[in-house]
Amino acid sequence: MSKSADLSVKVAGALRLANPVIAASGTWGYGDEYGDLVDVNKLGAIICKGTTLAPRDGNPQPRIVEVTGGVLNSVGLQNIGVEALVAEKAPVWATWKVPVLVNIAGSTIDEYAQLAARLEGVAGISGIEVNISCPNVSKGGMSFGADPSAASEITSAVKAATTLPVMVKLSPNVTDIVAIAQAVEKAGADAVSLINTVSGMAIDVKQRKPVLGNVTGGLSGPAIKPIALLMVYRVAGCVKIPVIGCGGIMNAMDALEFIMAGATAVQVGTAGLADPRAMLHVIDGLAKYLASNGVRSIGELRGVARR
Repeated sequence: MSKSADLSVKVAGALRLANPVIAASGTWGYGDEYGDLVDVNKLGAIICKGTTLAPRDGNPQPRIVEVTGGVLNSVGLQNIGVEALVAEKAPVWATWKVPVLVNIAGSTIDEYAQLAARLEGVAGISGIEVNISCPNVSKGGMSFGADPSAASEITSAVKAATTLPVMVKLSPNVTDIVAIAQAVEKAGADAVSLINTVSGMAIDVKQRKPVLGNVTGGLSGPAIKPIALLMVYRVAGCVKIPVIGCGGIMNAMDALEFIMAGATAVQVGTAGLADPRAMLHVIDGLAKYLASNGVRSIGELRGVARR
């Protein structure tokens, strides 16, 4: 990596990263699983898998299936719960240089607020990513992220419960993602990340039934990159807070597309399932691009495709 290449970025309030490449929630577990394969401190940041108040077993098997251009998953937020995370994972993160954000999920606004409050002041936790793709039980199961009002309420509740930087992860399964982004920005979000997975399914024609145990799942991988890129482009032009792009980023050139569309940083998910070192390759590729093109800082490239 070129020592002259400045890859540092500022995201989610005062949170500054050494580079713009972040491990996406749900694809890298809690980060400690990869200690023998990857130097985690070389990453920009890590977002741990979705965390709920109580432990969850997740959805029935099968939970994941490869499809053309990507992966369908229906893990169902399997996790150890916030208390175990604070007791077992945060002390490990506190020994790392790389910042770790906790992705939180719930079925009521109060659950999100409780989670944010429990994470406040915990050593090793540098921020929160709010997953608003979860079903809102008080509104018949409609996703929090599908309604600007609900997205705003949840953002306000989390911000009121913590001083940690708050990033809100937006769902693509909505009518107008720009309206959602503007609503959470107005409610105090420090950044938005987008997109979450696209709803989909697969059918086993031999057994004549859905492949996934939960029938539907979330599509990720290269197939959704054009969708994600367009949504990032649209949102970046309508909000003032940092936009974190994610969806099908497999290499440095993919990451550059998102940055040139207006993203401050990117999240890498599915690529890491195929190659745990994928993020390191993206970081190295970005540095080489800057060096070979005479660009001093990654920030110089942000939004250049919008001109």
